[in-house]
Amino acid sequence: MAEAALSRALQATVAGDALLRIKGLQAWYGESHILHGVDFDIRPGEVMTLLGRNGAGKTSTLKSIMGLIPRRTGSISFQGRELISLAPERIARQGIAFCPEERGIFASLTVRENLTLPPAVAPGGLELDEIFELFPNLKERLSSNQGTKLSGGEQQMLAIARILRTGAKLLLLDEQAEGLAPVIIQQSARTIRSLKERGFTILLVEQNFRFASTVADRYYVMEHGRIIHGFANAELEANMGKLHEYLGV
Repeated sequence: MAEAALSRALQATVAGDALLRIKGLQAWYGESHILHGVDFDIRPGEVMTLLGRNGAGKTSTLKSIMGLIPRRTGSISFQGRELISLAPERIARQGIAFCPEERGIFASLTVRENLTLPPAVAPGGLELDEIFELFPNLKERLSSNQGTKLSGGEQQMLAIARILRTGAKLLLLDEQAEGLAPVIIQQSARTIRSLKERGFTILLVEQNFRFASTVADRYYVMEHGRIIHGFANAELEANMGKLHEYLGV
């Protein structure tokens, strides 16, 4: 039954025009085989969430899309262009941006310097005044604070704001709720919904299902480097039993 449900979910994605299409993705860290034939599509303007326990392969999937895991096979197609053989810098220039769980804020730079450092990779990057509409806290700390002296929530805002400057239209966000207070998690959810309204497409990796459920259009569950279940947000209630089994939610 689970395989049939996954097949229906995959067929539903093929029915629409995919911005990103992943087929048969395999990946290795050295001799360790970590992804085992991952398949999914993302349509323009949607928020799709990869769920799963630690070690399921979620972050490895994001890194594989960005070319940060060099040994990969299968197909990663973005806007109809195959990316599997491209270097990370060339993948970024297609209009894809990655915000890692550790955020990657430059400790020696101010908030302003962190924001203005990334190059534009595509037209349409947000200007600073648009960034401050989304993240007013950053404007207050623009010149006086080094990046790592911000709170955890402010560092997360800065990390997302930085990739919004590049012009990327597909955002890969890794564990955005990790280690944050509930009020900041709610703010993060509002930010993701606002980005969706602006036309961004988002692939979100999360262990915090309750956070993901407030923003996602569709879900895929990963286990041992494979997609084992998929469903739309409208089917959430009907899938709560399986989510409890897979995730313990």
